[in-house]
Amino acid sequence: MARVALVTGGTRGIGAAISKALKAAGYKVAASYAGNDAAAEKFKAETGIAVYKWDVSNFDACAEGVKKVEAELGPVDVLVNNAGITRDTAFHKMTLEQWNAVINTNLGSLFNMTRQVIEGMRARKFGRVISISSINGQKGQFGQVNYSAAKAGDIGFTKALAIENAKGGITVNAIAPGYINTEMVQAVPKDVLEKNVIPQIPVNRLGEPEEIARAVVFLAADEAGFITGSTLTINGGQYHA
Repeated sequence: MARVALVTGGTRGIGAAISKALKAAGYKVAASYAGNDAAAEKFKAETGIAVYKWDVSNFDACAEGVKKVEAELGPVDVLVNNAGITRDTAFHKMTLEQWNAVINTNLGSLFNMTRQVIEGMRARKFGRVISISSINGQKGQFGQVNYSAAKAGDIGFTKALAIENAKGGITVNAIAPGYINTEMVQAVPKDVLEKNVIPQIPVNRLGEPEEIARAVVFLAADEAGFITGSTLTINGGQYHA
């Protein structure tokens, strides 16, 4: 029986690459998304991957969404917490809404999603929880106090949950990507990327979403059972935690 993988924010950017890579590796994949119906439908038509719409910052919506996925595909064996947003601004100008939106979506979602599947994983003595953090959760970034705090929190969540579930066949790991060639990074002006961002990356290029996806497939595998509580940095040598 193919294992079931659920990827949040799984229809665009890094999430889409993860969903496709897991499908190619033989998983039954569900991709959740928040709001972009057109992108989700296009993704579904192109890949044949089932898509589900809910807000990962809402606990009840996550409970309902996961129930639907499990009813249609089976119990979730692999959870990839990938969904994330940015609301960048200097902290002294940051609003409570900008703080809460990022904390609730980028960190609160790890509780909201993982809580729905952890008991089943414990009962079945198998599970993989993989959360996508960020280089900026490790080193900080100007204008991203909210985002950096949330992404650092993802790493703390990973370490503690890994310890709690290590004896039960469940691994919990994080991946901290650097600058990856997605819509989010492409929104940065080209001259800023070329003058300020890429020169900081020793391999002298942006990462590709597929390079993150490959690492997710590796960590999700049955054979990766001795890796837990880890943060895998994939940033072209830009930062070493």
